[in-house]
Amino acid sequence: MARCIVLVLDSGGIGALPDAAMYGDAPGADTIGNVAERFGGLRMPVCERLGLGNLTAIRGVPPARLPEACVARLSERSKGKDTITGHWEMAGVTTEQPFPTYPDGFPPDVVAKFAAIAGKEPLGNVTASGTKIIAELGPEHVRTGRPILYTSADSVFQVATHEDLVPLETLYDWCRSAREMLVPPHEVNRVIARPFTGSAGGYVRTANRRDFAIPPPPNALDRLAACDVPVHAVGKIADIYAGRAIATSSRVADNEDAMERADQLLSSVDHGMIFVNLNDFDSKYGHRRDVRGYARALERFDVRLGPLLERLRADDVLVLTADHGCDPTAPGTDHTREAVPYVEFGRRRGEQPPHDGLDIVGKTALDVLLATNAEPVRT
Repeated sequence: MARCIVLVLDSGGIGALPDAAMYGDAPGADTIGNVAERFGGLRMPVCERLGLGNLTAIRGVPPARLPEACVARLSERSKGKDTITGHWEMAGVTTEQPFPTYPDGFPPDVVAKFAAIAGKEPLGNVTASGTKIIAELGPEHVRTGRPILYTSADSVFQVATHEDLVPLETLYDWCRSAREMLVPPHEVNRVIARPFTGSAGGYVRTANRRDFAIPPPPNALDRLAACDVPVHAVGKIADIYAGRAIATSSRVADNEDAMERADQLLSSVDHGMIFVNLNDFDSKYGHRRDVRGYARALERFDVRLGPLLERLRADDVLVLTADHGCDPTAPGTDHTREAVPYVEFGRRRGEQPPHDGLDIVGKTALDVLLATNAEPVRT
C-alpha cells in the first residue's frame, strides 16, 4: 500500500523563466538562489544530499555528486504565476487564458454588488500588501464597520475584517457570496477572507484565512478519488481545489504546524496522497520581501524534512516542489515567474533534464498510487 507525499514550498522558485519579462518581472529572479546568496549561505544538509543544489546555484548547498533523489527543473506551461495556476498544473490542468487581474481596483459594478452583500460600501479597493492596507485602513474599518477590499498582482478578491467586529462566519458568508457573484469576465481565481485582530498600530492577520477558489477542471485528484484513493490535504490545498476529491483537510497556523501534521498523517495513513502546502514562504517572507525570514524558514524546513524521510516505507515516494516564485530580493511585492524544483525521493535517483510542465507531480502520484503499468513518467 504505497503513499505519495507532496510538499509544496509555496513560492520556492529556482530561476526566471524565459518569458518572465512578459509578466512584468525584473531580470534575474531566483527565489531560493538569491535568498541563499543575500543571506550569506544556507545550511540545508538534507536537501543538499537529495540534490536540490543541482537545480540552481544555492550558496551553502552545493550540487550533490550522486543525488539521493531524482531531481529536475520544471517550467510552467500555463499562463500565470499564481498559486491556483501552479497547483492546477501539478494536477494536469494547463491554464491557457490568464485569470483576470485588477491593478487599478475592481470596477464600480463589482464594488456595488459586494457592497450589497456586506451591507456597507467597502474601504480600499486598491492593489496593496495585506499587512500594509490593514495597518492603514484598520482604524477606519473598526470605526465604521466597512470591510476592507483589496487585490494584488494575482487574480484575487480579498476582504479583510477585524475578528472582534465581524464574526468569522459572517466574513466567510460574504466571501462565499462574492465567489458566486464574480462570474466572467470578473471570475477571479480566488476570493480570500483575511481576518485580523489587535489594535491600531499593532494589527495582526490570523490563521483563520479562507480561500474560496473556482472549481478546477477534471484533474489527477479526481482520478485518485474515482479509484478510492484518499487525498489528505494540509494547509490551503483543499481551498485551492475547491474541496473536490479531498478526503480529509487539515488547516494549519504555519509551516511548523503543516510539517507536524504531515508527520502525523504518515503515522496514521496506510495508503493515499498527502498533499501539503507550506504557505509561510510566500505570504510571510516572499511578499514581504523578508530575505532573512525566508532563509531561516528554508533551514527550518530542512530540519523537519529529515524525520519525514525516515518515516517513509519501501513503496512510498516523497516529492518536493513549488508552484511559482516570489523572490524577496526582487522589486515590488509580486510573485516572480520562475522554474520550480522537482525532487522525487523513493524510486529513482539522479539529475534529469529540464521538464516542460508541472504536471509531472500529478503523474507521479497516479503512477505510485494506482500502480499503473503505464509508461513511467519521464523528465
